Amino acid sequence: MNETYQFERKEETIYYKIGLFSKMNRVTIKALRHYDEIGLLAPAFIEKFTGYRYYTSEQLPILHQILALREMGFTLDEIKHVQGGVPEKDLLQKKKLEIMKKIATYTMRFAQVESYLAKNDGDTGEYHIILKELPQVIVASMRTIIPGYDALFHVIPPMGAEMERLGCVCAVPEYCFNIYHDGEYRESDVDVEICEAVTEKKADSEMLTFKVIGRVENAACVLHKGPYEGFPKAYNAVLKWVENNGYEIIDNPRESYIDGVWNKDSAEEWLTEIQFPVRKVC
Repeated sequence: MNETYQFERKEETIYYKIGLFSKMNRVTIKALRHYDEIGLLAPAFIEKFTGYRYYTSEQLPILHQILALREMGFTLDEIKHVQGGVPEKDLLQKKKLEIMKKIATYTMRFAQVESYLAKNDGDTGEYHIILKELPQVIVASMRTIIPGYDALFHVIPPMGAEMERLGCVCAVPEYCFNIYHDGEYRESDVDVEICEAVTEKKADSEMLTFKVIGRVENAACVLHKGPYEGFPKAYNAVLKWVENNGYEIIDNPRESYIDGVWNKDSAEEWLTEIQFPVRKVC
């Protein structure tokens, strides 16, 4: 048979050599051989003496299905499931959900990049907001109204002394945070709940209550370095991020104290993480 004329008739069926079948469908010979090896698409006929592989037009729909599903991101194993009897519609619905999740993830990342580039109108660009889970914790809790943030320096030491009296053991890693029940930053008359994660509950005292604070699946968090007077900018950065990225606040914010007056000589070295529990708006 003329090598340039790469098909021949056998009982009225046209058989195409693998090279021509490859060119017709813009798929490599290597891919066709691989599809054969894994049982996706075997040649219709293999010449006994030469080993030439031939395909027929009846196999075109099978190949086109493979190529179309591959283009949509399906693995070869998933495509084999379709050939094995799994409805193609079910597989497509599953892939649709996977793609939607990826779109949501990349949309959020795109918005974060845009937010950093825009520098939040030049006012809060120093802050980088991240989403993370907050673990369930047992806490020693003291809720009170303080006139301002400076009052925390006077309230916390007695709380520490009471915890020591009750035999409390702090959890590791340490997690000391305040929950602000006003729901927003206030400069005076602040309704604050001071929490320290501990290893177990103790009997409540006049000053302290012991309880479990549940896990938070997603919290928008930002680090603030410096004096507490700078908190309004950090709060504003998180609030803008929440609005711009399609989230909503679902609980009161927390301030988690990482470094402070107890271990840093300068207020410029104080490090606090502000945490807003959030969820994606449907």
